[in-house]
Amino acid sequence: MKKIGKQAIVIGGSMGGLLAARALADYYEGVTVLERDHFPALGEQRKGVPQGRHAHGLLAQGSRVLEGFFPGLTQDLVKLGVLSSDIINTAQWYQNGGFHAQFESGLLGLLVSRPLLEGYIRQRLFALPNVKVLSGISVHGLVAEQGRVVGVQLDADGIGELRADLVVDSTGRGSQTPKWLEALGFERPAQEEVKVDLGYATRIYKRRPHDLGGNNAFVMGSKVPETRGGVVLAIEGNRWIVTLVGFLGDSPPTDERGFLEFAKSLSVPDIYNLIKDAEPLSEITPYKFPGSQRRRYEKLARFPQGFLVTGDAICSFNPVFGQGMTVAATEAKALSECLEAGTDNLAPRFFKRAAVLVDSPWSIAVGADLRYPQVQGPRNPMVNFINWYIAKLHIAARHDPAVVMAFQKVANLIVPPPSLMAPGIALRVLWGNLFPRKTTATAKPLVLPQAGD
Repeated sequence: MKKIGKQAIVIGGSMGGLLAARALADYYEGVTVLERDHFPALGEQRKGVPQGRHAHGLLAQGSRVLEGFFPGLTQDLVKLGVLSSDIINTAQWYQNGGFHAQFESGLLGLLVSRPLLEGYIRQRLFALPNVKVLSGISVHGLVAEQGRVVGVQLDADGIGELRADLVVDSTGRGSQTPKWLEALGFERPAQEEVKVDLGYATRIYKRRPHDLGGNNAFVMGSKVPETRGGVVLAIEGNRWIVTLVGFLGDSPPTDERGFLEFAKSLSVPDIYNLIKDAEPLSEITPYKFPGSQRRRYEKLARFPQGFLVTGDAICSFNPVFGQGMTVAATEAKALSECLEAGTDNLAPRFFKRAAVLVDSPWSIAVGADLRYPQVQGPRNPMVNFINWYIAKLHIAARHDPAVVMAFQKVANLIVPPPSLMAPGIALRVLWGNLFPRKTTATAKPLVLPQAGD
């Protein structure tokens, strides 16, 4: 592939930054990743990713994009004990007071811990001959000439600089780009926030084949006015990662008794029954998430050339929906496609594409959060109708595979949310609510494969 530039810099070595660097590596002679942390060994937790200790979902669309960037990724991870499995047939989804039907869907996802996935991608990326990493490096600002970004400032006293044809900020929700833009004479982007005051608590347990009836995932969404939910995922090493979730300040306790009591208080006993006599392999780790945040770079009239923003630095979602890594992957793919057309007008083209990619997960996360009257945000009759409709959809999904499939395609960012209101699906939702069944359809229990099988 023909190179279109000599040097690109990515600020931030988390998932968004790594994937942006992978896209850039096809188009620039050299790509440098700058990270203030020092990278740990494969599979070990990194200090700068506190959310990495908690349950993460790599959605079906994310798996597809990563496999395209790193061919053989799925096979390699499976060899490391990761499960690649059907996200409907091997997972129990408890939504709006009932379990979704289970069946063979062909939608495959990877059940992998964040540290292992991120570490594997680092290894693959840094093995590319034109990619290098400088860790333990903090960026204090941008270097610009005549309205164009030409590099980054590596220290606060204005001495150290590193120059590049393109600089990409992938430093997450704490990104300093709004401040940097203002310092260069540009406007800050408009920012939207929806505060949910979310609290997590996570613990790792030893996994046994009979747990969860042989399924390898359990996802329980909260039902208004309830504020509690939880996620259980099988991860490498024959382990469960169990994350309890509380909205609106109802955070799970981090002592053992309180953690168990929180699990016992959930609407269904599946998580409690799993952990009450399971062998714990870690301490209980908390995490706080104030709310979803979106910066509207696509609406700026002016933006410096030679500079982009990606990943959580554009939009950070309520992590309950597991969309962050998949959105970062799809943005990296969009960046690659934009670079294929050259660098002219790159920022407006990329931000327009990124906004479209963010619209669906943003509407999913924020729409669900706005079910709670305590959450402040832009409500209108359409938002209220959609939340009412989705609640009815979950009822129909207890028995109708077509409705389940439609929901999962949206949840996995394969198709946009309006597809849930297609006439065929809407009629099934109506039928499923007018003539509800009394029993819950679930899959025949499966036997979990153990690592190495």
